Amino acid sequence: MEAYTGFAAVYDTFMDDVPYGEWCEYLTGLLKEYGVEEGLILDLGCGTGNLTELLSDQGYDMIGVDCSEEMLELAMDKRFRSGKDILYLCQDMREFELYGTVRAVVSICDCMNYMTEPADLVRVFKLVNNYLDPRGVFIFDLNTEYKYSVIMGDSTIAEDREDSGFIWDNQYEPEEKINIYDLSIFVREEGDLYRKYHETHCQRAYSLGEIMDAIEESGMEFVAAYDAFTRDVPKADSERIYVIAREHGKRGR
Repeated sequence: MEAYTGFAAVYDTFMDDVPYGEWCEYLTGLLKEYGVEEGLILDLGCGTGNLTELLSDQGYDMIGVDCSEEMLELAMDKRFRSGKDILYLCQDMREFELYGTVRAVVSICDCMNYMTEPADLVRVFKLVNNYLDPRGVFIFDLNTEYKYSVIMGDSTIAEDREDSGFIWDNQYEPEEKINIYDLSIFVREEGDLYRKYHETHCQRAYSLGEIMDAIEESGMEFVAAYDAFTRDVPKADSERIYVIAREHGKRGR
């Protein structure tokens, strides 16, 4: 899968309705609630660095990891403009390596849903546990099966901007719990000339029970799960949930 290559160039354009400031406020509240007032944080699947920059504004020392060189180029351009001291690493989250441990790991905007094999999810969780400080905190979000099956389903979304546009064909396979969306992206290059990019993205829906089992298998300790942007327990119609886990001893990778 070639993901976030052509889309990287227009990612921020089409994500301009995402309230990153509110997301950061919620996430910072969770970090502080679970004892992370300061220190080094890893943003796993950092993309173009929007949240990484905002967490740096809150006083955290930041590392960003993403597997897309194109997305990281945009993140580093933001770092250059802001003057922030953020370390960006181009790595697959299933194999990421750090130079030491961190106080917390965060992974936002359904990065974990991209782990379409449960074994890969456990592998990521084991690496997170390995690189967390003792009793360090892991906070991540997930799209739910309700969102994939009911809200998104088999649908087509199109959007046209001044210099770019996309067509998004979505399909959810309930037996495999796999959501597939095909992206056709059009980016203006010269005059009326547009270049077309095509990407196919796959995500997997996990139940909270499956997530809790994966956390336990990885050696971490499950702490809590919330309906996104609240302190309420997840509901049957929750579209996104946040999960909090803690480092709980090192069992190897």
